[in-house]
Amino acid sequence: MGKAAGAGDGPEKLGGTAVARLLVSGETHAAIDLTGVGFDADAAARVAMGAALRAWRHDRYRTRLKDKQKPTLAEITIVGAGAEAEGRYRARWEPVVEGIRLTRELVAEPANIIYPESFVERVRASVEGSGLEVEVLDRGAMEKLGMGALLGVAQGSVREARMLVLRWNGGQGGSAPTAFVGKGVTFDTGGISIKPAAGMEGMKWDMGGAGAVVGAMKAIAQRKAKANIVAVCGLVENMPDGNAQRPGDVVTSMSGQTIEVINTDAEGRLVLADAITYVQQTYKPATIIDLATLTGAILIALGHEYGGLFTPDDELAQQLVAAGERTGDKLWRQPLGESFDRLIDSPIADMKNVGPREGGSITAAQFIKRFVDDGVRWAHLDIAGKAWSDKPSSTYEKGATGFGVRLLDQYVEDVLEA
Repeated sequence: MGKAAGAGDGPEKLGGTAVARLLVSGETHAAIDLTGVGFDADAAARVAMGAALRAWRHDRYRTRLKDKQKPTLAEITIVGAGAEAEGRYRARWEPVVEGIRLTRELVAEPANIIYPESFVERVRASVEGSGLEVEVLDRGAMEKLGMGALLGVAQGSVREARMLVLRWNGGQGGSAPTAFVGKGVTFDTGGISIKPAAGMEGMKWDMGGAGAVVGAMKAIAQRKAKANIVAVCGLVENMPDGNAQRPGDVVTSMSGQTIEVINTDAEGRLVLADAITYVQQTYKPATIIDLATLTGAILIALGHEYGGLFTPDDELAQQLVAAGERTGDKLWRQPLGESFDRLIDSPIADMKNVGPREGGSITAAQFIKRFVDDGVRWAHLDIAGKAWSDKPSSTYEKGATGFGVRLLDQYVEDVLEA
């Protein structure tokens, strides 16, 4: 068995299923006996990881829980795992659990609690002492840099935009970093192109890409990965006040390219455009991977089973798909091409921010691609169907899933630390 593959995702499912059955059962302690199962130390450690992940709940605002709804299970003992399993869990998988918990917390919190400024402070407090370098750009700094695309999204909200930068320097000095870029729309009304009222409360999780990126960075730092990584999260709230961006407005991005805003609800790609330009100009990464709850169209294509993967780089696609298979954060590659790119040409600007209804996830990816410099490897992950779940699984309760944290962490181990 591979160093992280173990026995597929069976170990995580075993630990998580046990917790799901016992968490509110009245039992306080349970044992899982792996004697004779044949798990190595890593697989046994991942049983513990599955149990820890499934035990996470967001009960902060539930003040009147009935006794039968209250968690009682406080401890699980894994026996028959061998002496190395606990050490493997502490060194390799506990940091991942902590990273996923951070991601789930950020995604689950309501938008009156987590908005750009408070997102930054919550992350700063969570990663203190981890070795991550933290930098924050406020509106003034972004205005000086010419981030008209990102700031155009934010201008309708009283919550000011922020750009959060996290740096982990665990690799060779002087080597080009890998960049993770996250869409952080802390609430998305759609702006003037307002969304229907039904289900809009779910748009608190439109920062799931940024949540995944910071969770992955916490995990990577805590396990002291031997890699150089920079993460950038563009954080905005998309609201429809009297100062809000209008359909038909033209904005100038940090790259200098102009954008005709046809639909203010296609805002995430505007945020990513300036974040990608910033990370390229500032840190010169060799590879960029962006994560975003970007389009409803990806749900039509892939449902809630896969995240959408877009990249012109076959090797990068194979590496990310493999990391997804190993972790359960599964991806399905989608096409890119000139015929799709032409659909976002604008008659009055360099591009427009939406194409036709057909192929909506693809034209969104083509839009982002226009901001990636020649020679930079790039992949876009549309995780709109995966950041949140209306039904539980073996490793998460209904709600925030933490999708993307294990994927990025595994990519770092498989590719950057290999």
